[in-house]
Amino acid sequence: MNIHATAIVVEGAIVPASCRVGPFCTIGPNVVLGEDCELVSHVVLDGHTTLGRGNKVFSFTCLGIAPQDLKYAGEPTRLEIGDNNSIREYVTISRGTVGGGGVTQVGSDCLIMAYTHIGHDSHIGNGCILANAATLAGHVIVEDYAVVGALCPVHQFCRIGRYSYIGGGTTITQDVLPYSLTSIERNNHAYGLNKVGLQRRGFTPEQIRQLGTAMRALTSSKKNTTQALAVIHDQLAQGGGHEHVRYLADFVAASERGVIK
Repeated sequence: MNIHATAIVVEGAIVPASCRVGPFCTIGPNVVLGEDCELVSHVVLDGHTTLGRGNKVFSFTCLGIAPQDLKYAGEPTRLEIGDNNSIREYVTISRGTVGGGGVTQVGSDCLIMAYTHIGHDSHIGNGCILANAATLAGHVIVEDYAVVGALCPVHQFCRIGRYSYIGGGTTITQDVLPYSLTSIERNNHAYGLNKVGLQRRGFTPEQIRQLGTAMRALTSSKKNTTQALAVIHDQLAQGGGHEHVRYLADFVAASERGVIK
């Protein structure tokens, strides 16, 4: 094993021989690492924490630490992280709470930049980017390929839709529309379709056109949410939609906190 002499690996931890553990890292007894993980230095892994293969964790990061919740009483809750994530300096990710389902989850292929905090019972999808000092309170859902900009605080129980892009410094207190652009520069409003992001992810021009039509009904018209949904359902009924348009409509209809429009 490539474990630095100053690292502390408590008995019971599972660390494959393919992993590299740098100086002054601490790995608790209930931690399981996948193959080919690297802990650069001064990393703390605590609690019932599982990392998949190929993760790189940078200095002064703390994963699986106790949740910042006054109701937490030491229950054996979990943190589960997928494969091939880059977790940068000073990131903190709390394990779950009993009241929130007991598990915090991070998917695969994510970039979690420096000083990001992911609170207890949050669920992060695949291919997400959380920029520097993004701050997620407990019970936040970030769906696949969403981007949360730097210095963005996200209120507990918010849901950030897939393929959305949130500009830096934007305060999120309601659900963020999938496929959307949302920014403080537009008074914390959604202001259109994340067209560039969708193009980079291989969406076809027709898919982007149809999503743009649906998004305009939600963000650019003077219709309320119910009226905008009726327009989108008419679009779907007339064949002017696809699974992504339907997902957008279902996301809005299911929102409990309301959506940022």
